[in-house]
Amino acid sequence: MADGNPGCPLDLQWVSRVHINLPSVKRRAETLTTRRTVKKQWQAAWLLRAVTCIDLTTLSGDDTDANVERLCHKAANPIRQDLLEGLEIVGAGLTCGAVCVYPARVCGAVNTLKKIGAEIPVAAVATGFPSGQYHLKTRLEEIRLAVEDGATEIDIVINREMALTGNWEGLYDEIKTMKSACGPAHLKAILAVGELGSMTTVARASLVAMMAGADFIKTSTGKEGVNATLPVGLVMCRAIREYHQHTGVKVGFKPAGGIRTAKDSLAWLILIKEELGDAWLNNHLFRIGASGLLADIERQLFHFVYGRYAAASELPMA
Repeated sequence: MADGNPGCPLDLQWVSRVHINLPSVKRRAETLTTRRTVKKQWQAAWLLRAVTCIDLTTLSGDDTDANVERLCHKAANPIRQDLLEGLEIVGAGLTCGAVCVYPARVCGAVNTLKKIGAEIPVAAVATGFPSGQYHLKTRLEEIRLAVEDGATEIDIVINREMALTGNWEGLYDEIKTMKSACGPAHLKAILAVGELGSMTTVARASLVAMMAGADFIKTSTGKEGVNATLPVGLVMCRAIREYHQHTGVKVGFKPAGGIRTAKDSLAWLILIKEELGDAWLNNHLFRIGASGLLADIERQLFHFVYGRYAAASELPMA
């Protein structure tokens, strides 16, 4: 994870100057899948990089200690040993970027990772995830409890009403208070882009969240009707780039929701490389929130090593 974003004073003039040309954004986003490709051993290398950037996630109502434990084991050993041997990267210490769970499951995840000797961050979705429609007092307490239980990253959800009504002072103050409640933990601000109405609002909310001290900005909870899309990612990445140019601070980016295939992950890596540069191509500044993506990446790596696709039973989730 990056050193952290100290934030800066809210600059409403900067925020109000932001306007997004949607047709232009869509044209640029299309080039990421129609004009860019990586093949063979280069594709395998990019997919391995994608694995290291995954926040391996379970956010289900039927989560149990057992399935969280399995998730932690998979995050610590994401690729089969024989595939690592075929790719000649045994001993590289390949793991996922983090394990992401509900606050009530943080203790179980932390204890499991400690037991197996895996130094992988535990991220907790907090602040009334996914809606955020709770009193600020209870949302802040949820953050504090998750940090006490061992979470080193907190994925908060912003107040969508404040963003939709342009109450940027209120949104800034709220995120800043949440950042303070995180203490030593890093804060990822989930914008819930599918509920923000326009790309201009997404861009403005991105800037305000970073000004308030968000260490990462994240597209979605994964529970909205529209989640991570490349046009949204482009807008958010350019907000990150602009913030870096103004402040010198690198803020991370996390797309989440609907990213299920190896091909999807390659498109996101290409976006990061072209819009933010190689400095962001690591799990300190780029994460992918996903639950099913790893299985498809492992399937593609299996094909690279063995020349055929694995049966579903050959690549269990955990």
